[in-house]
Amino acid sequence: MDPEASQTAQESLDLIFHMSNILETGLDGHTLSVLIALCDLGLNPEALAAVIKELQRDHVPLSLH
Repeated sequence: MDPEASQTAQESLDLIFHMSNILETGLDGHTLSVLIALCDLGLNPEALAAVIKELQRDHVPLSLH
């Protein structure tokens, strides 16, 4: 990835993380990065959201690192 694309990707992730914090999702930056990558691979974002909500309801820690 070229430096400009890398910077744009990091800025996008920073913005998503900021929005996540405003919405009080409880998701860390690494977890958000993994979720974005899964969406990029074609997984349904609504299905991923449902899984996250279920895990949060069951109080399973969502940190992936």
